[in-house]
Amino acid sequence: MVTIRQEKLRAEEYVDFLRRTDLGSQYPRERFETRIPRLLESASLSLAARDERGCLTGVLLGLTDFAYWLFVTDLGVDRRFERQGIGSRLMKTALDLAGGERDIAVYLVANEKAIPFYEKLGMKKAEDVMQYWHVEWTDFTVE
Repeated sequence: MVTIRQEKLRAEEYVDFLRRTDLGSQYPRERFETRIPRLLESASLSLAARDERGCLTGVLLGLTDFAYWLFVTDLGVDRRFERQGIGSRLMKTALDLAGGERDIAVYLVANEKAIPFYEKLGMKKAEDVMQYWHVEWTDFTVE
């Protein structure tokens, strides 16, 4: 049985989780060790899915104003626990906590492999998003 609750994660535990998910390839190498703790401390929504032993099986991090918007920065599930509905439950929980589907618009940047998952949730590709991209970004995978 997997339980989901709001919880601030420790950087060491999150980095270990990244190794067990496809999220481990979404971050740049530049200043990774100093930026991950800032991410975890600053997320206005931080959800952890844990199995009965307390092992981290899923994560959703997001930024929200609790009135109109939720930007999901991270949504991942441990590869051993995929296809068990954990990602869907994390998204529903985040949406409910942010203010509910009648009030909250959800945005995120999707990994190409995750697009079918998001489409299954009823999400569509947006064409009204702007970006300002002046970031050093060297691809790497957390291992």
